[in-house]
Amino acid sequence: MDVLIVMCVGVLVGNRIFPRKAKGINEKVQLICTLLLIFSMGVTLGGRPNFLSELASLGLDSLLYCLIPTALSVAIVYLLSKKFLQEPEDRPKGEEP
Repeated sequence: MDVLIVMCVGVLVGNRIFPRKAKGINEKVQLICTLLLIFSMGVTLGGRPNFLSELASLGLDSLLYCLIPTALSVAIVYLLSKKFLQEPEDRPKGEEP
């Protein structure tokens, strides 16, 4: 729940307060922070004494935890985009308004 609250506050700040001309800098900072997060997670996992044996035993579970949410997310986005992102029927497809 805390993550959702922080994310919503970030959306409000980005939408209302954050200057649009700083968008490029913000994107670079986000990329650096994401890379730092992934690196630190790798260091933490690699520092565990039984990581490789745990990885082998949890491989199938991890694969399912990855594939099921991904498949459901793709299906939901596909269905919602079909419903809400339809082109008007009075103009030919691919033609700009």
